[in-house]
Amino acid sequence: MARRIAVKPRRTPSGPGTERGPLTTEPPTILTVGQSLPLERLDTFLRAKFPAVSRAAIQRLLEEGRIQVNGRAAKPAHHPRAGETISVRWPEARADRALPEEIPLDILHEDDDLLVLNKPPGLVVHPAAGHPEHTLVNALLHHCAGRLSGIGGVARPGIVHRLDKETSGCLIVAKNDAAHLKLSEQFAGRQVLKIYQAIVCGRMPRAEGEIIASIARHPARRQRMAVTRTGGREARTSYRVLAQLKDVARVELRLHTGRTHQIRVHLEHLGCPVLGDLVYGRRQNLRLKEASGYVAPRQLLHAAKLALLHPRTQRRMTFEAPLPEDFAVAMEFFGVKFRC
Repeated sequence: MARRIAVKPRRTPSGPGTERGPLTTEPPTILTVGQSLPLERLDTFLRAKFPAVSRAAIQRLLEEGRIQVNGRAAKPAHHPRAGETISVRWPEARADRALPEEIPLDILHEDDDLLVLNKPPGLVVHPAAGHPEHTLVNALLHHCAGRLSGIGGVARPGIVHRLDKETSGCLIVAKNDAAHLKLSEQFAGRQVLKIYQAIVCGRMPRAEGEIIASIARHPARRQRMAVTRTGGREARTSYRVLAQLKDVARVELRLHTGRTHQIRVHLEHLGCPVLGDLVYGRRQNLRLKEASGYVAPRQLLHAAKLALLHPRTQRRMTFEAPLPEDFAVAMEFFGVKFRC
């Protein structure tokens, strides 16, 4: 009979300047393994169960003893067996990297489980290289005073999904771990309605349509994404033109998948990049600037609507963020007056 060996979790610091914080006061997340998986590792199994959590983060939690199988610490390479009980104690949302900052927030909805914001353009979502402060996370730490999900780690407390720095609009934040898991399941299961609006360069090929084109990391420019014929991840975007002008168009887009920079990459693929997007549409934007004199203040892309099930009540909820003023300014410059 094989011996059962309890793996002693490594002691790690949790003071200022470290990424690991104390355990959350919330009860642990409990899973029961339905069937034995002799060919699947525990970390891979948990990654599928918690799509919002990276595999590296799961491995770190295992190393720290925060994930246990039948009450004992386990290794990432453990193979789940039928009937085993897995408990996960998530780290507490802490300000080890990000400090609370009093930054105004445009709140569309708030309750005990979630916060829905209208993110302004120019605001980075979480601290990263080049943006150590003045981010949305800094604002959330001040506004929520510690009441945020810790699943995203200390660098991204409460963050369920992201928007690019220059993209405005609806963004959802989880205020506890249970809400974070439920919301992440909906995003991963493609159950969230995500509607965007954009102003694009040139003439759209048709009044409405669908772009189905896989996306992967650009082979030469690693900071960019690109449409690829081989490999890559499935990506699907549908669109309809709301207003077509001589030089630009206002377009509504629905994201069916959630790949990095998906809308920007797909619109570049169509030959109609987002107005102001100098990463995926520099040539068209510079040509438009020379022809018209218009210079966009940022990439004119806006997350206009989100619809999902409330993580606690399961009630369908829809949130809409009004179009920002720069959309009206751009359209009026090209000859159309409309109200945001």
